Amino acid sequence: MFLLDTPVSLAHDLVTGLAEALRPLAGASSTAAAIIVFTAAARLVMLPLAIAAARGERARERLLPQLRALQKKHAKDPRRLRAETAALYRDEGVAPAAGCLPMFAQWPVFMVLYRLFVSATVAGHQNLLLAHTLLGAPLGQTWVGLLGGGLLAPHSLVFAGLFVLLAAVATWTSRRVTAEGPMATVTRVLPFGTVVFAAFVPLAAGLYLLTSGTWTAAERAVLRRRAAVAV
Repeated sequence: MFLLDTPVSLAHDLVTGLAEALRPLAGASSTAAAIIVFTAAARLVMLPLAIAAARGERARERLLPQLRALQKKHAKDPRRLRAETAALYRDEGVAPAAGCLPMFAQWPVFMVLYRLFVSATVAGHQNLLLAHTLLGAPLGQTWVGLLGGGLLAPHSLVFAGLFVLLAAVATWTSRRVTAEGPMATVTRVLPFGTVVFAAFVPLAAGLYLLTSGTWTAAERAVLRRRAAVAV
């Protein structure tokens, strides 16, 4: 994973610096707070992609009646349906994959943060961030690694709280999905994957998922409200 060495080193310095700045306010949980700020800053940089994704979503909603007509007309000819759908998007200047841009852009950031909290050393030095905690639970610990200590152990309860918050964000997001057709169910269930995923990654990565998911939910609500006002 040498390609991530430099980004991980930079992330280490940034998170450490943020933690020191936040220590007067957050105390022992300053590193956890730094991860939240780090994630929010990364999402702020991605805001132009989110705006483009929102525009694409509105455009697809506008084309929904025509898409339904094509699906009805070519129900027995999937190849023709795909070609006609692609032609409709092309003629209207709509990029079907635009809605996925924010998600794809997040993966490098997530991978850097994940790598930071599973690496014993960073830039040849001991990674002291692994010992930092949130309510006593090490940020480098995974939930599956705590199963031997019991589900009611203090560290496990920290993860339980994380899972509850992730599930709440996933529920809010799922209820606001406007997609229709075969992919609608997948789109509504997909947000709950973060709850399962968070069980296998370090607590720090789980905080990233929670912060990013909350940001996405708020971002979509704001962008939709602005779109409604514009109309």
